[in-house]
Amino acid sequence: MAKAPVLTPRADDFPRWYQDLISKAELADNGPVRGTMVIRPYGYGLWERMQQEMDARIKEAGAQNAYFPLFIPQSYLTKEAEHVEGFAPELAVVTHAGGKELEEPVVVRPTSETIVNDYFSKWVQSYRDLPLLINQWANVVRWEMRPRVFLRTTEFLWQEGHTAHATYEDARDYAAHIHEKVYADFMVNVLGIDVVLGRKTPSERFAGAVNTLTLEAMMGDGKALQMGTSHELGQNFAKAFNTRYLSREGREELVWQTSWGSSTRMVGGLIMSHGDDSGLRVPPRLAPVQAVVLAIKGDDAVLAKVREIGDLLKAAGVRVRVDDRTDVPFGRRAVDWELKGVPVRIEVGPRDLENGTAMLARRIPGGKEPVVIDSLVRLLPAVLEEDQALLLTQSRERRESRTSEVSTIGEAVEAAVAGGWARIPWATLGEEGEAELAAHAVTVRCLVAEDGSVPGSDDAPGNVAVVARAY
Repeated sequence: MAKAPVLTPRADDFPRWYQDLISKAELADNGPVRGTMVIRPYGYGLWERMQQEMDARIKEAGAQNAYFPLFIPQSYLTKEAEHVEGFAPELAVVTHAGGKELEEPVVVRPTSETIVNDYFSKWVQSYRDLPLLINQWANVVRWEMRPRVFLRTTEFLWQEGHTAHATYEDARDYAAHIHEKVYADFMVNVLGIDVVLGRKTPSERFAGAVNTLTLEAMMGDGKALQMGTSHELGQNFAKAFNTRYLSREGREELVWQTSWGSSTRMVGGLIMSHGDDSGLRVPPRLAPVQAVVLAIKGDDAVLAKVREIGDLLKAAGVRVRVDDRTDVPFGRRAVDWELKGVPVRIEVGPRDLENGTAMLARRIPGGKEPVVIDSLVRLLPAVLEEDQALLLTQSRERRESRTSEVSTIGEAVEAAVAGGWARIPWATLGEEGEAELAAHAVTVRCLVAEDGSVPGSDDAPGNVAVVARAY
């Protein structure tokens, strides 16, 4: 009788496979309030590595970390009409506290543009205070109607950047810098996910922005996932909060602003981009554990050797874990590490020890081979880099092979419904066509220029709409 698979096969039921993997790999659980999640240590370890990599890039871009309150006076949100209208259905509002009704309700932050701008208006006095570049790592609450762990949750973790600039050009260029040099660099070179950089259409733009830049990735089932966004806010919030500065010429001017964010949604993207029927596959540059050294049996010599290998790899800069839990069956431990997607397993038993070898199991390409134990420190860095590159190649090849060039709305819908993306001239589609796509649960993920670059305007000649079904 065939053994039941550990996970629902992706081809049978992709959403069920996703939920199975999150549970079996011990990434997260559903929280007690609908739409919330408990992130377990291994899942949080992935997020911590994302934070570390992103935070370094954000600081390299000149931004400093700060923190703003979770509670925002409701009146703040009403100051920017488009912003409050965009977020109204998702707001969680506190009306009672301390056993009394509050004089003014407070909103649990859905995003911090309003409260940040209240303080920017106090901190910015002259051109010498600009640019003001702030980032915060925080949680936010958006009351989600159709929650899914990591992808859409009522409460999630993220970073949100907020900046103020003296000129439109400076703000525009900074938003583009975050888009390309922070987000795309991280997603491509660390997550190993091939993303399309583009601009959102007016109907998909962030509430209160004049332009939204996005990074879209194709998941394993062909749907799109928005991995991060960077917004040009123009002077909309500056006008609402009277954020002005004294220019070099002695004139009072409104600042120009940006905001940008990425969240724990990236963990969901990582799962759906790289996972397979055996579990998660974690890119080596991201992995909290790049290699696990497993003792097959509780032999004293074996245990001593796996600990020695662990120490040598750690000294060589590899993030390593030694699994010497020989009271747990070896097969179960191997499956657990496979589910968690650790890039490399080094398995050592008494027979291996006699031969001076270990079994090297590579999670990303698959397969096992014996290697000389003394060569591990030299071999492993190259193996990890090879496997990192393979994930990116697979991500790119999937997107390219499942993206169709189409000339009609009907063809675009057909491609998306079949589990792929379509590219159609924006001049052919337009806002009317975009509304027609929406009737089939298909959206314009972004606009790109003919050469694949980010267009300078919504209606630039040759703009192409990338359309898909999305999470």
